[in-house]
Amino acid sequence: MFAVGLTGGIGSGKSTVADLFAVHGVPIVDTDLIAHRITAPHGIAMAPIEREFGAAFVAPDGSLDRAQMRSLVFSDDSARHRLEAITHPLIRAETERERADAQGAYVIVVVPLLVESGSWKTRVNRVLTVDCSVDTQVARVMQRNGFSREQVLAIMARQATREARLAAADDIIVNENAPLDALTAQVEKQHRAYLSLAAA
Repeated sequence: MFAVGLTGGIGSGKSTVADLFAVHGVPIVDTDLIAHRITAPHGIAMAPIEREFGAAFVAPDGSLDRAQMRSLVFSDDSARHRLEAITHPLIRAETERERADAQGAYVIVVVPLLVESGSWKTRVNRVLTVDCSVDTQVARVMQRNGFSREQVLAIMARQATREARLAAADDIIVNENAPLDALTAQVEKQHRAYLSLAAA
């Protein structure tokens, strides 16, 4: 099935854009949601994570202690690689299963780290980047997550630059504090384009 990889930096509005495509009946496969599902209480990643990192990283309900893990992987690259070695193959398998089950003219796969991963661009037909300024990203994440400016900038420093995401994009949706109807219009335009490409 024709596949569009939807990406963008933290706070760019990927989820909002994905929701607007879903209104048109487009199936959405969200790798972030899959990552949360496999690290939810007793998710399929939790046993190997506990074996690798210890019980201190498992919350009382059996889910990943995200704050504890975030603190570790931000200070220790080897820990991040060990975590990714567990989660990435599981996320990939679940993503492919959901893609295979998707019904429609085309599917949107939401991949926050599409540019960083290196391999994703070859696994989709088009890359759609949701773009906004760095200042807008920082303000949104501070408001949404209660993070400090320094925390947000630290997260962004581990992501591809805005320029790299734009360079990788086949299509761009601008979400610079646009009113919802303007964002909706951009999504409708892309939806029509993807229907034509998928039919071809």
